Amino acid sequence: MKKILILPGDGIGKEVTNECMKVIDFFKKSIEIEITEELFGGASIDAHGQPLTKDVLDKAMESDAVLLGAVGGPKWEELEHNLKPEKGLLTLRKELEAFANLRPGKVFPALINASSLKKDIVEGTDIFVVRELTGGIYFGEPRYVKNVGGKRIGANNLIYNEDEIARVANIAFEIARKRKNKVTSLDKANVLEVMQLWRDVVTEVHKNNFQDVELEHLYIDNAAMQVIKRPSTFDVILAGNLFGDIISDEIAELTGSLGMLPSASIGSKHGIYEPVHGSAPDIAGQNIANPIAAILSLAMLFKYSLNLDSVHDLIEKAVSETLNAGFRTKDIGYDNTLTCSEMGDEILSNIVKLS
Repeated sequence: MKKILILPGDGIGKEVTNECMKVIDFFKKSIEIEITEELFGGASIDAHGQPLTKDVLDKAMESDAVLLGAVGGPKWEELEHNLKPEKGLLTLRKELEAFANLRPGKVFPALINASSLKKDIVEGTDIFVVRELTGGIYFGEPRYVKNVGGKRIGANNLIYNEDEIARVANIAFEIARKRKNKVTSLDKANVLEVMQLWRDVVTEVHKNNFQDVELEHLYIDNAAMQVIKRPSTFDVILAGNLFGDIISDEIAELTGSLGMLPSASIGSKHGIYEPVHGSAPDIAGQNIANPIAAILSLAMLFKYSLNLDSVHDLIEKAVSETLNAGFRTKDIGYDNTLTCSEMGDEILSNIVKLS
């Protein structure tokens, strides 16, 4: 029995996870899946005074995977940092030891004209970013803003040890083996010692275990240009926390809509799956959100946490067929637009046909 914890969260989170449940209910006919749904983020703050309760964390630890909708919104922005909805997400990632963030950036042929780049440049783009998630400058110590000699000084430390680099590099190479067999590692080794360590360790992992996979090193500033110049030549991009954060958002723009982008945060035992888009409180409750990113996140859950690659491929193909048929939500089209629930129904219909 596989256990999945559903955390709809805030804003449109409930709406898009509802569409995921339609897909889950279909596959429950052939796969033993146990579903639990709990409050998280702002919804949990309203009910319990904190974004992530111990009870929900315990259930996450006992689950094979967590499917998350979205968190946050203006309602909770004035709270102390440790009580904000986003703090619950950071805590969840830390406690589940989800050290690798997976961000596909695929341009579906049916949506190629929605990209900000010309068709002949973006055509065939299918980039998979593997970002280190629990180390680097976001977590380095000491970190501070303090007064020195009458002036404010701020500092954050970019720190990595070789084990942190090696474990995320292994994931990138393993994923590349199932795709186009190429990894591009991003660093700034020409000016930062810690980035020279990054390059050295990635090279060692490649030499020791993955010589069959092509390895390319790029400085982050050059990579930011090359992703725009030749996006279709990239396969898997490996990066540290800061560089991965930036480059994955740049790649997201190539696809035409955040509503199309899934993501995963995985570790050795657990996975957290969530659409890249936020809670979009301005459209919450209107049934016009795009559920595709959430449904594709569910597809990743089947692949990376439940080892059901065929289910992942089936869901992705169903999404592609739905788009090829001309169906759109408001964020990706003006004609033949569907509501959130209608789009979920169309994708489910194609899943049924393809299965």
